[in-house]
Amino acid sequence: MTSLEQHRHHPRTFQENRFVYPVLSRRSHGLSVGINLNPDKICNFDCIYCQVDRTSQAETRFVELDAVLEELEALLERVFDGSLWDDPTFANVPEELRRLNDIAFSGDGEPTTYRNFDEIVRRVGGVKDRAGAKAARLILITNASMFHREVVEAGLETLNEHNGEIWAKLEAGTDEYYQLIERTVVPLARVLENITAAARRWPVVIQSLFMRVSGEAVPESEIEAFCDRLCEIVSEGGRLKLVQVYTVARPPAESFVTALSDAELEAIAERVRLRCGLETAVFGS
Repeated sequence: MTSLEQHRHHPRTFQENRFVYPVLSRRSHGLSVGINLNPDKICNFDCIYCQVDRTSQAETRFVELDAVLEELEALLERVFDGSLWDDPTFANVPEELRRLNDIAFSGDGEPTTYRNFDEIVRRVGGVKDRAGAKAARLILITNASMFHREVVEAGLETLNEHNGEIWAKLEAGTDEYYQLIERTVVPLARVLENITAAARRWPVVIQSLFMRVSGEAVPESEIEAFCDRLCEIVSEGGRLKLVQVYTVARPPAESFVTALSDAELEAIAERVRLRCGLETAVFGS
């Protein structure tokens, strides 16, 4: 498997593991170890571009905390003793990418809906440190819908203590476009409030997936509104470390969703730079 194919191939399982899986991440520039806190495939968003197949029944319904920790310990051991690179899936990974960049709470739904989110962050952070991976980031890939909950806020505190980073989804500037893309009962205002509150305490990475919907690119007015929302977060004291601008790279939930060109993504990123003065990174299809 080539490195490009590996960037597009993100299975949520690995060998006998049910919760912990390694992927070659284009946005992490190396190996990312994912932790799936939603093996039941239930999510509070129903994004039109989602790559999770929700039409098939999940084999695992519940997260078993001890199993998560055991799988993580075993996989980190394979990373550091080099045996992971003997696996056919990773045998062709270039030498410069054979490094552990992060451990990411991600998977088949929104990680912060996990009931004991604070506990699992604390215990995963402990495993990371004991494995000698203190330098690796502990990343939360999230739609930011649950930051206002006490258990999630406590988990974010612990995340920060373990070289943590919040990657918060924001890819709309208006309620109308937000509902078109995300299809959720969670209001855009709640997401914006949560991102702003978190960014006042810790630098936040914004992850923004843009796409063509039924053949139409993102309207110019929507890109302007998106920039407005970013600028508002900053003006209200939020620190945005990076805005990731990218597009669909794997089969989406809806067939009417297709990728933007690299040039279109770069144009959006440049608008963010000019309007908001924020650092951006572009990841094409």
